[in-house]
Amino acid sequence: MHLTKKITKQFRVRFHSHPTLIVRAPGRVNLIGEHTDYNDGFVLPMAINRSTWIALCPRDDEKVITYSLNRSERVKFSLQKKLNHRGVRWGEYIKGMTWALQNAEYELKGWNGFIGGDIPIGAGLSSSAALELATAKAFSEVSGFEWDGTEIAKLAQQAENKWIGLSCGIMDQLISAIGVENHALLIDCRSLETQAIPLPPDTTIVVLDTTKRRGLVTSAYNERRLQCEAAAKLFDVPALRDVSLEEFETKVHQLDELTARRAKHVITENARTLQAVEAMKNSDAKTLGQLMNESHDSLRDDFEVTVDELNIMVDCARKQEGCYGAKMTGGGFGGCAIALVQANVARQFAKNMAACYRISTGLIPKTYLCRATNGAEVVNYPPA
Repeated sequence: MHLTKKITKQFRVRFHSHPTLIVRAPGRVNLIGEHTDYNDGFVLPMAINRSTWIALCPRDDEKVITYSLNRSERVKFSLQKKLNHRGVRWGEYIKGMTWALQNAEYELKGWNGFIGGDIPIGAGLSSSAALELATAKAFSEVSGFEWDGTEIAKLAQQAENKWIGLSCGIMDQLISAIGVENHALLIDCRSLETQAIPLPPDTTIVVLDTTKRRGLVTSAYNERRLQCEAAAKLFDVPALRDVSLEEFETKVHQLDELTARRAKHVITENARTLQAVEAMKNSDAKTLGQLMNESHDSLRDDFEVTVDELNIMVDCARKQEGCYGAKMTGGGFGGCAIALVQANVARQFAKNMAACYRISTGLIPKTYLCRATNGAEVVNYPPA
């Protein structure tokens, strides 16, 4: 049974009525451009066909009441009262998005909702951004305000930064808001200009879930951001995006060894991302794969955000027939890797990968063959 049918059924059970619409917002993988977003750099994510879905209907009062298919707890709050940090963890993303919209003076109306999703939690595929954007889309529909994906993504980032406490960049929220089917999206994280880039023909992105979970709020993620800001200050620029590789090499001796490696990753990763765009425009899967390999190696050696499980997964992937390249995706410290694979061998690749990883780690991985989808959108009618 598809998730839309499951959440529609559970909506009826909980609310004794029929939902009037369903909204969805996708998770994402980032093909290349890791930890460049909060450095005002370039990223190249794609929205994937794994999403958070909300079946909902408007209320005639100011309350929001939601349930989750994967959680037993209820989230309930009033739009006319000050929101507080308490209750279930997943509910904080809904409240955070609500808080950000209210701060931006959107007139919000209440709704009942039932939530389901098929994005693995903690896998680095942006389940949190998908929940934020699905919540925003629900509010947009019941409250009647115009949907501006870029502006809503900025508010979702505020919710993540100030309500949740994770100093993330804009990438996850923006790709979940405005993804384009069959394309990755080059995002300039300073101007927020975007460009849809077609995926190389006859290729598939395979997501490789290590099953090693992470928690970025309590990890070294925020520490890496501070290190990058310190490096930018030493170069006397607003962000590391403004430092060329040539400038870095002439002044690297002024940095301590650790800060130099952090800066080197960001500066070279920005260059790799732009090179990847050109490769994709030229349908050059081989070059794209090589750049993905270089990205992972830099994340492992210079930025130090991989873990053993990610490195083993990537090493297994690179040994398989039909693999152009592989890398970790997302913030790191666990989660998923991705591989660019010849489409005609993708399913066999996934099977071989699972066996290789299981032998090497004793863990049973999960693999997903993914396609690029649109960003947050409305499903116009619930299933019967």
